[in-house]
Amino acid sequence: MALAPFSTIFFPSLPSIFTTSKSLKTPSSSSLILSQFSFETSHKKPPTPDPPESDGTGAAAPTRGDRFLERHHSVEAAKFVLKENNKDRKRKKDKALKVSLAVASCYGCGAPLQTLELDAPGYVEPETYELKKKHHQLRRVICGRCRLLSHGHMITAVGGNGGYSGGKQFISAEELRDKLSHLRYEKALIVKLVDIVDFNGSFLARVRDLAGANPIILVVTKVDLLPKGTDLNCIGDWVVEATTRKKLSVLSVHLTSSKSLVGVAGVVADIQKEKKGRDVYILGSANVGKSAFINAVLKKMAERDPVAAAAQKYRPIQSAVPGTTLGPIQIDAFLGGGKLYDTPGVHLHHRLAAVVHSEDLPALAPQSRLRGQHFQVQHLPMDNELSSGLNGFSIFWGGLVRVDLLKVQPETCLTFYGPKGLQIRVVPTEKADEFYEKELGISLTPPSGKQTRNDWRGLETVRQLKINFEDEQRPACDVAISGLGWITVEQKKSLSNNHSDLESSVDELELAVHVPKPVEIFVRPPMPVGKAGSEWYQYRDLTEEEEEVRPRWYF
Repeated sequence: MALAPFSTIFFPSLPSIFTTSKSLKTPSSSSLILSQFSFETSHKKPPTPDPPESDGTGAAAPTRGDRFLERHHSVEAAKFVLKENNKDRKRKKDKALKVSLAVASCYGCGAPLQTLELDAPGYVEPETYELKKKHHQLRRVICGRCRLLSHGHMITAVGGNGGYSGGKQFISAEELRDKLSHLRYEKALIVKLVDIVDFNGSFLARVRDLAGANPIILVVTKVDLLPKGTDLNCIGDWVVEATTRKKLSVLSVHLTSSKSLVGVAGVVADIQKEKKGRDVYILGSANVGKSAFINAVLKKMAERDPVAAAAQKYRPIQSAVPGTTLGPIQIDAFLGGGKLYDTPGVHLHHRLAAVVHSEDLPALAPQSRLRGQHFQVQHLPMDNELSSGLNGFSIFWGGLVRVDLLKVQPETCLTFYGPKGLQIRVVPTEKADEFYEKELGISLTPPSGKQTRNDWRGLETVRQLKINFEDEQRPACDVAISGLGWITVEQKKSLSNNHSDLESSVDELELAVHVPKPVEIFVRPPMPVGKAGSEWYQYRDLTEEEEEVRPRWYF
């Protein structure tokens, strides 16, 4: 009689064969049994695999977010085991411990916990790890790097970003993006964050590659940094117009401040309305303020939700370092079910944060309201050797941006909106290269600190801009520098006509903007900031179809 298929009879009996092998007189007896099995099964069709086991249904069944986090932990565990086994194959006794180390993650940054690499993300002292593991409290462990970040230390962990080439267990921006690859196949609600100070640079134009067909709520952060007197009604309409031009379909737009909690209550209400039992993922570019936003959401939800109040104790770390979050962080924030996930920031190579050294990163992050630094062409020092006192000057914005005035009018005004620490210096264009070489790191900062002249590659990218003034009552455009701020180009008609001999009927300006490579330069419609913004901003007339599909904005 032929033996039954391997999966149904013989495989369960394998343990009994090996346990009773001592009673066999010779090893050939067990070999004979195995060879007979091989002969019998070689003439049969391959056994049909059993159907995969179901995870069950109902309230206790794992959510899609749980499966997403489980896959992430499994991948991290496999990478960790493979790396350590390749280091030393003789250390077999540590294998079980290594797997458990990789599965548990730091609640501050999402990095897998480990006890081997002191300088690497996720490091925990072995004694602490064993104690927390014994009491089943690994989800309440914070790694050493997060402790330093919480005390203001600038520790980058992403190779090639923050001016650092890499180090022990440093991960790449591509690896962080891969950790979000499963998100497009999940049924989730996406909350996408954009920094209003760096709107174009942090927008994530290809967000649908990560989010898939999931619904998106667009949250604009740091609106409390806009100049005093800014009308948020104008800003909300400007953001919706910009989002429409980028052809991104969103449910709604919210203007928020994680610091002052402005607009956060509206986001919470919208999330509760739209999540419909799904998990919620916070998505955005690196250093856009995701962790700060989550902390603000938990604080607002804690007023009515005891689950969110309990989650506040173990919340993600927030810092100015791009790449603070290194893995998905699961947060039990909803009383009615579903999870809130903080995700790794998407690193964009075209932002200045990927160019400057980590010590200069705080200089790129404004801490108070922006105040435009006005520069009027009329105030340029006149040089008798120049044929025209209007053209032929260069403006340095710190050591990061240089603007050459190739063809301007007497009433042209440039207003710089960005960090206060970046000084504006004006020199003749013919002396600009010499001035930059001499003052770099001294009066032109950043770069500064450890970013030496040898490390700094200079302002390699040059973009020629031709700007037309279509309406004298409003600015012509904004020139946005990715990761820094923007320059508003406008005409000041109130200036005196002392330079009438130099005025012309030319309505086109020519500028040359120099930035580090590969930082991008965006030319966009002017953002209506300050009191003057509400005076010149014009709302566009919408058709009935546009009114129906256009997302609403709230603050």
